[in-house]
Amino acid sequence: MKPNGNFHGPLMSQLAEIEARLLPMEPLIDKLGGDLSQSIKHVESVPTEACNNNGKIVQELLYDFWRRLEIKGSPHHKNIEELLTQVRRVVEERGIEMPRRIYDKIRSIQATRNRATHLAPEETTVDDAIESMKQLGDIAAWYFFKYLGEAPSDPVEAAQPEPAPVAQAVLRIAILYKRKASDEDVIGRQDEQVLHWLETQFRAAGHSVFIDRHLVIGEQWAKEIARQIKESDVVVPLLSEKSIESDMLSYEVKLAHEARQAQQGKPRLLPVRVKFAGKLPGEMAAIMDSLQYFLWEGPQDNQRLIDNFSRAFLNPSSSPADSPRLKLEQEGGAVPLDSQFYVVRPVDNEFYQAIGRRDSILLLKGARQMGKTSLLSRALEQARGSGFRVAITDFQKLDAAQLESVESFLQALGAMIAVQLDLEAFPQDVWKRQLGAKENFERYLRREVLAKAESPLVWAMDEVDRLFACPFGSDVCGLFRSWWNARAYEPSGPWFRLTLAIVYATEAHLFITDMNQSPFNVGTRFELGDFTFEQVADLNARYGSPLTDEPKRSRFFRLIGGQPYLTRRGLREMADRKLDINALEEIGDRDEGPFGDHLRRILVAISEHEEMANAIREVLRGKPCPDQSVFYRLRSGGILSGESLRDARLRCQLYANYLERHLL
Repeated sequence: MKPNGNFHGPLMSQLAEIEARLLPMEPLIDKLGGDLSQSIKHVESVPTEACNNNGKIVQELLYDFWRRLEIKGSPHHKNIEELLTQVRRVVEERGIEMPRRIYDKIRSIQATRNRATHLAPEETTVDDAIESMKQLGDIAAWYFFKYLGEAPSDPVEAAQPEPAPVAQAVLRIAILYKRKASDEDVIGRQDEQVLHWLETQFRAAGHSVFIDRHLVIGEQWAKEIARQIKESDVVVPLLSEKSIESDMLSYEVKLAHEARQAQQGKPRLLPVRVKFAGKLPGEMAAIMDSLQYFLWEGPQDNQRLIDNFSRAFLNPSSSPADSPRLKLEQEGGAVPLDSQFYVVRPVDNEFYQAIGRRDSILLLKGARQMGKTSLLSRALEQARGSGFRVAITDFQKLDAAQLESVESFLQALGAMIAVQLDLEAFPQDVWKRQLGAKENFERYLRREVLAKAESPLVWAMDEVDRLFACPFGSDVCGLFRSWWNARAYEPSGPWFRLTLAIVYATEAHLFITDMNQSPFNVGTRFELGDFTFEQVADLNARYGSPLTDEPKRSRFFRLIGGQPYLTRRGLREMADRKLDINALEEIGDRDEGPFGDHLRRILVAISEHEEMANAIREVLRGKPCPDQSVFYRLRSGGILSGESLRDARLRCQLYANYLERHLL
């Protein structure tokens, strides 16, 4: 091969470096049946041909590797991925050292070849061909000189140092995804297709990539998941129609969001929507609705996806998206208002009646995933139909800056109300420096929100537990309580037009120092519990009766315990996948089973706190829960049930089976 003289400027310089590195290996490549000169010849004129030829050379190299490893069967008629899979298996079995970067570069060459010959030949550039040749140089150098120990044809040139790589920021990237349920899971296969493409390209670019794929499930696994996410520079959640239902994925996104708020914007969240542009469920929507995203509709978007990520990595302040977000109706999170699967419980009507009576403070308490938000949304819809004004504050949507101080917090609440009620005056417009934050907010609420309209206002506050962790939480709760008092002092005043609907899970008395200044001991209380056996039987009928008789319904109820989320999930899995109760009992507590993502999330949440893990171990051994505050936290999280430390028990048999396997 002779140096090519048709290139100019930087391109000629790059090609000269590549030729200098590849020239000593040309005879060795020729022996395999490859033709390196064809790659050099076509770099500028026909880059697609150069990329295709590089793929052929790598394929010939893998044929040779296959034969030297004495793998049974013929390597011919296999593509690069099939060859590499077999070679890698044998290499690992025999303890042969083959760096991960070589695997990644081989896959990258094949991906570029596919794009150049099939997927997007018109988009293949000279830069793609040059990058492919650089990767070929790395692969060939490892195979011939490191693995085979061959001597290069020109020792002088071979001894020349490898050109220094262009300096670039090496990032730690965590890719979050939902594991496919089975080989028939089409959407899961698409998720993994995108996962594999991103992993290959990120590693080929020199980045460190973490994927929860090879870790052994257990307590240490849970801690490692949390550590990897928190220490990442970038977190990439893959969002598809199925993955957004994953409880584990939702929890991992929440971990990344909380770390981002605590660590000055690190990690960055750069979501990819995999053939999905619909609505996100509640908790996930609260975090990611304000973020732009990348949209992947098929393999034709592979290169555009990588190009967009490259731009986002180089310019962290830029928006990562190249397409507008679409808002389509999608079931998830709160049960939709028109859903046939919503179970009406006695507490529903009691809650509706309290709003109709215009009670001052409504307290809706329930463990996680009990249906609190679903009930609240229905009550607010009924209130609107009765002529009430409605404002909703989801405390999950408040960011770190809004939670910095009582003033920023109250101004944020007021601004949300002003936007939802279409008010002209915002808190900042009427804020007085000589008054404190609480006095300013109360003055705004009384004069601008309540006094200027005759219709009553229902102000709903969801996920109020987040307030308890704030240093000013008790002060704000005291402010809410003062409005209840003011209503008693002035029955015909503006406070009579305000109803607070507070939704929470945690025991408030653990966080509020003065319960006499708390709304949680004066409001009208409602508590959501598990579904009864009769409610589960009714829901089973709505799913087409996958549980065909009462003994089977009883077994299902013992396994799930009436937990609303697990009940709906289990019945849907049985109806969709035609599972019977025997199969569900067999696979229910497996990590790859129908509840796997939900169970893994629980294990992660517990394992992050040693005192919680120890408490669960004691309960699993049949002993009392050792700590009162830990008991309340685990009960509000929906993991334990019972009325006292001695009465503490796992919420359902499914939880007991899973946690016993991983924690004992």
